[in-house]
Amino acid sequence: MTALLLAAGFVLLLIGGELLVRGASRLAEELGMSPMLVGLVVVGLGTSTPELAASVQAAIAGSPGIAVGNIVGSNLANTLLILGTAALISPIFVQKSVLWRDGMVGLAGAGLMLVLGHSLGLDRLAGAGFLAILLAYLVFAYRQESQGQKANAAGLRTAAVEHTDPGLHGHPQKDHKGIWKAAIFFLVGIGVIVAGGSILVNAAIDIAESFGVSDAVIGLTIVAAGTSAPELATTVIAAIRKESDIALGNVLGSNIYNIFFIGGVTGLVAPGPIPGGIIEFDLWVLATAASVAVIFAWTGGRLGRREGGILLAAYLAFIAYTVAAA
Repeated sequence: MTALLLAAGFVLLLIGGELLVRGASRLAEELGMSPMLVGLVVVGLGTSTPELAASVQAAIAGSPGIAVGNIVGSNLANTLLILGTAALISPIFVQKSVLWRDGMVGLAGAGLMLVLGHSLGLDRLAGAGFLAILLAYLVFAYRQESQGQKANAAGLRTAAVEHTDPGLHGHPQKDHKGIWKAAIFFLVGIGVIVAGGSILVNAAIDIAESFGVSDAVIGLTIVAAGTSAPELATTVIAAIRKESDIALGNVLGSNIYNIFFIGGVTGLVAPGPIPGGIIEFDLWVLATAASVAVIFAWTGGRLGRREGGILLAAYLAFIAYTVAAA
């Protein structure tokens, strides 16, 4: 029964996220936001709401292991599982400027999490700082896009999402019925996300208690893998279409949003410590994984099938070790 509730929570998060993003993007267009800004901000942040709901509700429920484990585990899944799978499907050719800039932002986020783990924890000051960094990054990304400069991870992540959901763009002309429909989608989406997050977190806590493992293990594995499913789908589709820049950008953009948006909001709404096990091991694994992926891509100019196999094997080894050590 608990497993069914967990699955139901994931499904509700995905449905709610879809409704919220569709409604919010339409409302933003009706309010006169440019398509570029809608993509970078509304679609980018909106597609992170399933992970956000899971982490915030876990922190409120007194389970920081699930809250922080979901953030760290999602980024590990992005870097090792999703990027590795995409590279196995089709080699990813890398724009070194994008990799250096956006890859370093994500790597810096992991470093900041390590520093916070040994000092403030994920408190309100840290949360506010994370959101300020994200805002600065989005302003920078928007200016680059508007000036016709090279693509960035935020914009490429939007492109990946729109590939799998054409309904996010190309809306018809303004009409009052459309606005009301968008508002209903937006509000219903929020409600479904809140319900799904609550069901998922409660089920995850029950699973941790029944198996006698820490909530951090559940957050790093089951919850993180489930909330990363949309990124896996969009990245694989981009890889199949041989759009390697979009596949890489989707992963890098997701890593940035996970740490700075989800971590920032979690710190503001439900401040708390970063569990010791995550500080001592998992964050170091994340920093190492991100560094190795950057080195692979930087030295060869691409992530080939060999590198993809190494990344995927590393993720399976991490999951096996985490479960065995629980």
